[in-house]
Amino acid sequence: MTFYGIILVVHILSAVCSLGAVFANPSIMKKGTTVLKAKQALETAKDVEKYAKIGSITLLISGLVLGILNPSLFSQIWYIIALALYLAVQPIVAYMIPKRAQALYAMLEQQDSDTLPDGYLPVAIQISKLDNIARASVFILIILMTLKPF
Repeated sequence: MTFYGIILVVHILSAVCSLGAVFANPSIMKKGTTVLKAKQALETAKDVEKYAKIGSITLLISGLVLGILNPSLFSQIWYIIALALYLAVQPIVAYMIPKRAQALYAMLEQQDSDTLPDGYLPVAIQISKLDNIARASVFILIILMTLKPF
């Protein structure tokens, strides 16, 4: 296998780790119907996020290395759009969603009963909307990288 092939395998495995979490975390978060279950869901999502962060950084680096090894990629519209979309969605998955998840956890820590606090649902809905943006972006990225339409 060539060096390019090895980097490509690393890139694909990184995509599975990082992009997979985008699809897994919304399902995990839906399990939080009580304070205890919501805390467990948030903790599980946080654990999954660790793999996503490592995979995401590796995905970006390996994608850029592939471009350096094959400079013609930088003239491919699909590659440029994929890089731009990837960078555009990073603030959502690396900052906005985790910040709101921390706010949810703080709310749960202050709750005396096992009933979810009143402020929980609006923040959970915000996270859900951000998750939808991230999932749509991932879907587009997968289409761009597999079909290379332009």
